[in-house]
Amino acid sequence: MNCRYADAQSFLRKTITVIIDRPLGSAHPEWGFIYPVNYGFVPDVKGLDGEELDAYILGVFEPVKEFTGKCIAVICRMDDHDDNLVLVPEDKNYTDDQIRALTEFQEQFFTSVIVRE
Repeated sequence: MNCRYADAQSFLRKTITVIIDRPLGSAHPEWGFIYPVNYGFVPDVKGLDGEELDAYILGVFEPVKEFTGKCIAVICRMDDHDDNLVLVPEDKNYTDDQIRALTEFQEQFFTSVIVRE
């Protein structure tokens, strides 16, 4: 399975730096839900939605402003133009089921697949 925005998959297994614009514990400005993980974007990399490519940060349990880690997966949304990288610290890894559980707060509203290769 491939993402609709194939460039998202080019980040797999690479070390990426993201800017966190929705830190853990913050509220979404429009929908009001609380972010249980840090959520940010890759600066100067545009996704299909015209905005910077988004990223979930897993394995970091405090709010951060910036994060550098490895990309272990891409969540490819089939019914939206917003693929999301999944980044973790170098010494961490998560299964697809764990990724699903940790991102369900937002991904429950979309049809998506988790791509690793």
